[in-house]
Amino acid sequence: MITARSFLASIRALGAERLWLLGALTGGHFIIHWFQQFFPVLLPSIKSGLGLSNVEVGALTSAQQLVMGVAQMPLGMFADSRVRHRATILALSLVSMGFAYFLLGSSIFVWALLGSGLIGLGTALWHPAAAASLSNRFPERRATALSIHGTGATLSDTITPFCVGFLLTNFPWQGVTQVQLVPGLFFSFVIWRALGGVFTDVSSQPGRASTQARDVVSLLKNPAFVGVAAATGLLQMGRLVILTFLPIYLQEDLQYTPAALGVFVALMHVMGTVSQPILGLLSDSFGRKAVLLPSYLMLGFFFALLAVVEPGVQLGLVIIAIGLFFYTLFNIMNAAVMDVAGSNIQASTYGLTILITQLLVIPTPMVTGYLIGWLGIKSAFVLAGVFLLIGGVVVAPLKLYGGTRNS
Repeated sequence: MITARSFLASIRALGAERLWLLGALTGGHFIIHWFQQFFPVLLPSIKSGLGLSNVEVGALTSAQQLVMGVAQMPLGMFADSRVRHRATILALSLVSMGFAYFLLGSSIFVWALLGSGLIGLGTALWHPAAAASLSNRFPERRATALSIHGTGATLSDTITPFCVGFLLTNFPWQGVTQVQLVPGLFFSFVIWRALGGVFTDVSSQPGRASTQARDVVSLLKNPAFVGVAAATGLLQMGRLVILTFLPIYLQEDLQYTPAALGVFVALMHVMGTVSQPILGLLSDSFGRKAVLLPSYLMLGFFFALLAVVEPGVQLGLVIIAIGLFFYTLFNIMNAAVMDVAGSNIQASTYGLTILITQLLVIPTPMVTGYLIGWLGIKSAFVLAGVFLLIGGVVVAPLKLYGGTRNS
């Protein structure tokens, strides 16, 4: 109850203008993750429909990560230097998502590869601009604001697999996929209108690009930033292995239907709707490491446990446990890295972190595809667990923000 009262009190203290920004971005994040979470449930249908190998499936995920990793740094710097245009940047992310699924619904692997890349572009357009806007407006409640923003995503991650599983069970997968262009265009307009007046009182400063570049170079010399970026990369490597190959395992090895697959994928996110604001508030109060270190270790254990649990209830319980941390940790890692960045390079810092992590992440799905060919698909879950345990070792010695209770 103390945590709940503290959380509600912190929300009331934010003020109407900041709550509007937080609400609009959280709602937009819900839509972004409809498109993101559509992909893993759709992946088995793409694989069977186009006759792809595990390596080609990994290539689709890698294409998404490649574009996202390369684009987020320049788009982050653009969002920092053109603050007044952030509403347009955020709206364009949804346009990119809509066209991505129009291409993914084709019968040609190259077009599907391009569509997967556009999902990465939509991600790169949204997250640096949104995270920077919240980080700048909520400096005293950074992890809490980012976690509430993340709750919109996790709620979408929970609902989307049910909906997509139902659609794929009852309608042709290509038609279901290509029609996503319509909500992409519609919600891009909604976001543009909702946020059109939010950033008009903020001056854009295109002339400060050289200053931003110097600040970014200086950030690369900060041990806390480098450590958090490396740990974030390991987290993303583990998550990406699970997102890519758990749906394949459930549908091909365990013979679950698309609807049942949607249920299991939803279970991986449902607990995050509760855990995200709580862990975010605890991180702001007691420090980043107090939350991050035990969370990394537990998530690594649960990833590896997927390789040995029995199908059915046991598998469902492990997936629910994974959901406590699966998305939540990203928000706290983002808060940790923005703690050490200047206010003028918040979006650039987000983009730089993603750029660094992608050096590790991009080849991971394809390498895992080869590993599965030798050792079987359960080896992917053990590998994902190892990534998280190493990430915990990286986090342990870092000097991170200690929280308001320890100030």
